[in-house]
Amino acid sequence: MEHQSPVEPPAAPPTAPPSAEARPSTTEVHGAPRVDDYEWLRQKHSPEVTAYLEAENAWTQARTAHLADLRQTIFEEIKARTLETDLSVPTRIRDHWYYSRSYEGREYGASCRVPARGEDDWTPPQPAEHCSPEEPALPGEEVLLDLNALAEGHDFFSLGGSSVSPDAAMLAYSTDVTGDERYTVRVKDLASGELLPDVITGVIGGATWNREGSDLYYTTLDDSWRADKIWRHRLGTAQADDELVFHEADGRFWVGVGRTRTDRFLVIASGSKTTSEYHYLDADAPESGWQLFAERREGLEYSLDHCVLGDEDVFLVLHNATGPDFEIATAPVVPTPTEEWVPLVPHDPAVRLEDVDAFAGHVVVHQRSEGLTQLRILELGSSRAEPISDDYLVRFDEEVYTVGSGGNPNFHQPIVRLGYTTMAVPSSVYDYDVRSRELTLLKRTPVLGGYDPADYEEHRLWATAPDGERVPISIVCRRGAREDSGGGTAPIPVLLYGYGAYEMSMDPYFSKPRLSLLDRGAGFAIAHVRGGGEMGRRWYDDGKLFRKQNSFSDFIACARHLVETGWTRPEVLVAEGASAGGLLMGAVANQAPELFGGVVAGVPFVDALTSMLDSTLPLTVTEYDEWGNPEADPEVFAYLASYAPYDNVAAVDYPPILAETSLNDTRVLYVEPAKWIAKLRATATGRRDFLLRTEMAAGHGGVSGRYKSWHDRAFTLAWILDRMGLAEAPPAVVVAPTGDDPEEPRV
Repeated sequence: MEHQSPVEPPAAPPTAPPSAEARPSTTEVHGAPRVDDYEWLRQKHSPEVTAYLEAENAWTQARTAHLADLRQTIFEEIKARTLETDLSVPTRIRDHWYYSRSYEGREYGASCRVPARGEDDWTPPQPAEHCSPEEPALPGEEVLLDLNALAEGHDFFSLGGSSVSPDAAMLAYSTDVTGDERYTVRVKDLASGELLPDVITGVIGGATWNREGSDLYYTTLDDSWRADKIWRHRLGTAQADDELVFHEADGRFWVGVGRTRTDRFLVIASGSKTTSEYHYLDADAPESGWQLFAERREGLEYSLDHCVLGDEDVFLVLHNATGPDFEIATAPVVPTPTEEWVPLVPHDPAVRLEDVDAFAGHVVVHQRSEGLTQLRILELGSSRAEPISDDYLVRFDEEVYTVGSGGNPNFHQPIVRLGYTTMAVPSSVYDYDVRSRELTLLKRTPVLGGYDPADYEEHRLWATAPDGERVPISIVCRRGAREDSGGGTAPIPVLLYGYGAYEMSMDPYFSKPRLSLLDRGAGFAIAHVRGGGEMGRRWYDDGKLFRKQNSFSDFIACARHLVETGWTRPEVLVAEGASAGGLLMGAVANQAPELFGGVVAGVPFVDALTSMLDSTLPLTVTEYDEWGNPEADPEVFAYLASYAPYDNVAAVDYPPILAETSLNDTRVLYVEPAKWIAKLRATATGRRDFLLRTEMAAGHGGVSGRYKSWHDRAFTLAWILDRMGLAEAPPAVVVAPTGDDPEEPRV
């Protein structure tokens, strides 16, 4: 199958960038005027705005036309490294093994299952060594969803979620075909293959079954794109007749619904950035209705999981009532105030407890220490008096790695399915047997073409921020890339990635597309700046609200460290970030333009002040705890105005900038990068090499379909390599353009 770039260059390439007309609009905030020359670009459905965005796309295509061959080469490299016909490691749910399949030449895959062999069958079935797309991967394969068929006729397609009913007879799944993340839920009868008449629209994510399989619970959004309502849908009825179960009236809070691993409790979580509250419904006593576990208290965050200690049912409560890095407590399965929670794993300021999963004989704790993720096993005792019989970590040898558990839906399973990766080791799936304490590698993502992790070196570096804080950097490059002809070291081009918001940690990870950078002599680094959660809750607290500048100063400190220690030079150092990381990119471009040879800003939150001043926009009110409320507080307004990228564009020589966005993005509207690029082009001095690339049929996550996404990333990587001076550099490894490699396992 021949794959072509989804965006074709215009017949007559433009010779100059588009120029957005300055049309000043003035608003008054806290008694002072605020003038915006490009707010008119917010008119999404205006033919004039559409024409402007298309003109920007045409200019971007013209300015990067010389990279067309490199883009295609990188796409072919990604494709050649990928085992296109493959399947995931099966996960057992009740009496079936569930897995996903991918097929050579197809944008999307399929969801499948096969029957389990018996109650004690915890060894995932292995497929045949060679399996064609037309053949079942495993004996008895049942295709639940063919995503290619569902995506047919749509420019964009996303599966929001899928959930099999407790009796395994029906499948509820949700789809989005525009990119606005408003999903439609449908229900499939798995015996007949027919769709039930039930159709639920306007859903965020997927749907949750009740234990009996008669009802679906789902979440909807208000006009400001806040998840605010939980509904119950009885199969066979119209959506108009659905019962409103819960409505969160506080604009700072959002809601979600789920079912515990034991199947006994349905839970509704309501939370802001700093406060949470849980309601639960006991399937053993439904007549009691929904119960509030512990009422919200400003600053108190907690979560619930159902656990059995001996013969006693308890809730495990992960909470921050005793310290910012959380502790795990137990409580009876009744409404219980905080003072009656009994510590199980006490608060430790050196260890951030992030999540907890209860099973019949053990508990899995997700935690981090010294910037690294860890999995901790608590083997359970026989009673609440002696709740833990053993407590230990699952150990790994690498210096920098990421580990987490997933695909563990069964309460009585004796194994823990976990995922592991480093920046050089491809994503790996293990089963850890709690009984034998043996770790078994089930699958390592195949990387075709003779890939060897030993050909790459990974390091953890530490930069020093202006306030003296040590900031971790994870970095990878091809082994020997820094060696010069005299046996010493020489600087190399580096791509420095950052995010720094919402306590989201940018942990080390492997990427096949990234190999096209590394094999041409570049390095890739992650700056673990404050605002993320890599170093515990304080790391987050020190990078938000009135401390947001720390995120930018940390990233700049990481860039300077890489230069001062000889890893790279400013002219070949490229910065990249997306969404809130795009705000980071805009801020560091304003504050230290001389440090970078290029900046990539994906779906960037660069007009933060305008967005946070408009409470009707998606997410604004729920974001007050992250950025502050500039409409209500003059000090917040002044602080946000001091760093908001769009407001601080200056008459300086900026590095080349590539801004990438999507027209249907509901999280960060396309207008933010559109206004930013227009203002940069009108204000900056020197090179003024600014590009805006808008996907006209996509959302916050970009294009859909794996081949489209490979083309999309190839475009960006080619631009980055050009900024690094490596556009003509031959790769150290030439990957044959084939989807097969006899040296690589099929699974």
